Formats: sequence, structure tokens, C-alpha cells
Amino acid sequence: MEHLSKVITLKHLIINNRRMIGLRFYPDKVIQELVKTLTAVRWSTTYSMVCIPNTNENYTELLAKFRGVAYLDMRYFSRRGWMGSSNPSLIIKAYRKRELDKEYRSCPEEYFNELERKRYSPNTVKSYISFFEQFINYYKSEPLIKITEEQVKEYLQKLIQEGKSDSYVNQCLNAIKFYYEIVLRMPNRFYSIERPAKVEKLPNIISKEEAKLMIERTYNLKHECIISLLYSSGLRRSELINLKLEDIDAKRMLIKVHQGKGNKDRITLLSKKILEKLRIYYKAYKPKKYLFEGREGIPYSGTSVGNIVAKSGRKAGIRMKVKPHTLRHSFATHLLEAGTDLRYIQVLLGHNSSKTTEIYTHVASNIFNSIENPLDC
Repeated sequence: MEHLSKVITLKHLIINNRRMIGLRFYPDKVIQELVKTLTAVRWSTTYSMVCIPNTNENYTELLAKFRGVAYLDMRYFSRRGWMGSSNPSLIIKAYRKRELDKEYRSCPEEYFNELERKRYSPNTVKSYISFFEQFINYYKSEPLIKITEEQVKEYLQKLIQEGKSDSYVNQCLNAIKFYYEIVLRMPNRFYSIERPAKVEKLPNIISKEEAKLMIERTYNLKHECIISLLYSSGLRRSELINLKLEDIDAKRMLIKVHQGKGNKDRITLLSKKILEKLRIYYKAYKPKKYLFEGREGIPYSGTSVGNIVAKSGRKAGIRMKVKPHTLRHSFATHLLEAGTDLRYIQVLLGHNSSKTTEIYTHVASNIFNSIENPLDC
């Protein structure tokens, strides 16, 4: 097979209820010129990629146009490739169209329908279907409505004996409960089942001095702004790369976060120091839509953000691997140590429950500094 250095990844898209073929590729002059000649080609701001109408004619043209020029990655475009879509409806469609063994028991149609109505994330859709089908195939000969609470307990115990993680068992139970309690609207049949205890891990944080050192030793202006924003505003990586120019409110010194985790909007802090850096950055890089853009105006890569943070951590001499979320944890912890009310920190981070935010009380050093060590008494 001929080795081709240029790669185009094809994806299934739905835009305005119309099926489209999405093309994702690294900027390349040859590919870009050929793409311009495709039929009805357009740019999708929603998916940040070029796309064309999904017709047999366009697909044939696409294959002919790039034959011998670029390798077409079909992982997300084959029939099974619908599961690689970011559209939950397309993923569910892929599951419905699977070719299954006669003996295999698929999710009931009403299970698929309810998942579509709930508009769960792609990952939730895939995990619920996978876990529920594993369960119903374990009791293959048993009508679903007749599976008892005791049988569910036995199945979960089997998973535990196989060494499955607590998270795995919990997700499986959620998928089962979804069918009986949400799809069938039955009472909470399985709340009496003792769930595995969730492992609570303390967040990794760095000191203020280390955070400042990371910024000082980052000599690329764009990278410096990325690290500064993650730390000074407590942003998640996904929230950072989806920031738009209008989300920076310089008058109120706030940052607007749209559709963060859980599809929630919120506001967070904007540092005066970072605002000055952002103004210099804007003049130098001239982003058009997103605050941090890759080539062709698409949002900056999340992988690149992770690499930038990790590299800066190494340059600062920090022994542990620093991740974007480490900076978010450090932001919250340092606010708490400075006396900020936990409820305000909860709002800034976008946590639903105060219990999630309370984890930072376990790592805030000022709480322990006030306690005299018995050895020092």
C-alpha cells in the first residue's frame, strides 16, 4: 500500500437536519486547493471543519479527488464510524443499524428513544448502551420485566469478583436503573442496592510561587496567556479553548464561560495582569473568533494546551506532571487559603454541589498551619 503523509479524517455530521461529510485535516496547501474544488463545500463553525453534502456523487468525487494525494481516514465514517460522531443521535443510529449475531440481545428500542430525548453526551450514550447490553445478555433468556432486584445484585457482585473498578460498577448500575426507572417509569427498584464507595482522591495542587514560576519561564506569549488564564480564572481545558473574543468582559473584569461542564453558563474572574497580556497578545496574533486559535481559525487543540502546561511545569522544576486541571485545583485552593468564602469558589468553578468544592478544604495549607504539631509543643 502506498504511504501517504497527508491525512484527511472523514466524519458524519448533521447540519440543519441535513447529512454532511466533515473533512478534518492539518493545514496543507495542496489539500486546501483541492478542497475548494469540491461540490457545495462550506465551513461549519459549529464543528470547526470543512464539510460537503453527504451524497453518493459527492462521496465518489471525494475519493477520486484525493486518490494518491492523501490518505482518507474512515474510522469515523464507516457504518460503525457513526459511533465516533459528536452527535448523540448519530451514535444511537449506529447502534440501531449494527449487524448483530442472532443470539445477541440488543437494547430495546424504547431505551434508544429515551436516550435521544434526554440528549445525554456521546460518552454517556455509549457507556449506557454498552453496560445495559452486557447486563441483558447475562440474563439472555429472562424477560427484562421479570429480572429481579436480587438478580441485579448477583450481577453486580459478579463484576466486583472480576475485579471491575468501583466506577465501572457504578456506571453499570446507572445504565440498569435508567431502563427500569426512566424508560419504564417504574419506582426506584434498586436504591436498596449498596453502591460501591466512591474513591475520593485529593486534588494535586502547586504553590503560588510555582504557578508564577511556570508563567515567568514561558517565553511564548500565547502559551503564557494560556497558562495564566487557566490558573487565574480556574478554567477547564475545554472551556479555555472554546473562549471567544466577546467572552472577555474588560469593563466588569469577568470572563463569560458558555456551556461549560453540564451545559451550564457561568462567569469567573479576570485578572488585571492577564488582561494587559491579552491586549498585547491580541495585537500580535489577531485572533478572529476564538481567543486562542489554531490554523484556519479553528479552536486551539486541547492536546496542545496539555503539552504547553506540562512543558512549563518541567521548566519550573516541578517534579509532578502539571496538567491544566492542576492549575484549576490550585486556583480554588489558593482562593480558599486567602479567605474567600467557599460558596463563591463554588460559583466560580461551576460546581453543582458544595460537597464537590469542599474537597479543597483538605489541601488548603492555612487550615493546618493553625494547628500546633504535638512534637513541637
